[in-house]
Amino acid sequence: MRATVTTDDRTSSRLEDLYVRHAPAALRFAYFLSGDPEVARDLVQDAFVRVAGRFRYLRQPDEFDPYLRRTIVNLNASRLRRLKVERSSLAREAALPIAPLVERDPQVRDELWQAILDLPSRQRAAIVLRFYEDLSELQAAEVLRCSVKALNQLVVRAMKTLRTRIEEDER
Repeated sequence: MRATVTTDDRTSSRLEDLYVRHAPAALRFAYFLSGDPEVARDLVQDAFVRVAGRFRYLRQPDEFDPYLRRTIVNLNASRLRRLKVERSSLAREAALPIAPLVERDPQVRDELWQAILDLPSRQRAAIVLRFYEDLSELQAAEVLRCSVKALNQLVVRAMKTLRTRIEEDER
């Protein structure tokens, strides 16, 4: 019985041959571009994936090497652009003034938490969902299965109770 060779098998075999032939030089080239062996490996791998997707449209096999190199150059340029954007974003972030870290007294925090625990369960749930879980009014209302207006009333009542309790503790 004779094994039939499909077009996909031949294409995959040709791709494998091209990889074996061109990968070492492509890796060297990518390393010289990036200066980092890990980045170079990623560039070569990504370039081969892109070139493999267009392989059947490549009319002249001799053009594979320049096409692969051009793809590596383009991928490296994209990587550098992304890094530049990231760095400028980090620089802008670093230039922002940093709010001074206020040392909170752990006892005050514990007292506040105890006051929250003393709230009725639905008020406590409303406070936790809105301020600790940072849910929107609509999301918190859905969790509590009530209207947004009802949720807001729960929060208002809870905040009033907490303010009263904190004022009493301060006296």
